[in-house]
Amino acid sequence: MAVVYSDHGPPIDPAHPADDAHLTAEVRAVAASARRRAVRDGDSQADTAHLLHSLLENDPDAHGACDAAAGSSARVLGYLVQRSIGYGLRWRGSVEDSGALPTLTVTVPGWSPAAAAAFRTAVRLAARRGGAQADGIDLLHALAADPDCRAADVLRSAGLDPDGLHDGPAPGPGPMPGPREP
Repeated sequence: MAVVYSDHGPPIDPAHPADDAHLTAEVRAVAASARRRAVRDGDSQADTAHLLHSLLENDPDAHGACDAAAGSSARVLGYLVQRSIGYGLRWRGSVEDSGALPTLTVTVPGWSPAAAAAFRTAVRLAARRGGAQADGIDLLHALAADPDCRAADVLRSAGLDPDGLHDGPAPGPGPMPGPREP
């Protein structure tokens, strides 16, 4: 079982201009869409399910990876759409903390600890493959690498094995981008 380390290095905030260099334009658009979705749903923080929903709607490569793993990303999107009318109501008003993550010492406003950790993990995955920026597949792998996050719960409910979607074990402490300029 992969362990996602969330307490190493500075947070990655997709809304912070200095972090733009670490995320592709597509991932920044996914992040903005997830924040809008969270606000529309009345949630104070965007969580990994918001990220997964926006990722599958906006990133053709991530959508295709779910199709390849399960035969249909439509089933995953079906569960995500039901979030506000049934599936996922148990999440309403709660902060996503998968329990697999150490407590964050630095949080990112507007993001659940697991979602903030997913961005950081995606950047590490991109660096490990030699990429300068985290793309949608890196983010999908990061979401799937945290077995107890809401996104992984949705994937399992839709019949996908999150372990089959992530690219090996989640990277532990390692090189991260330097501190942001204020």
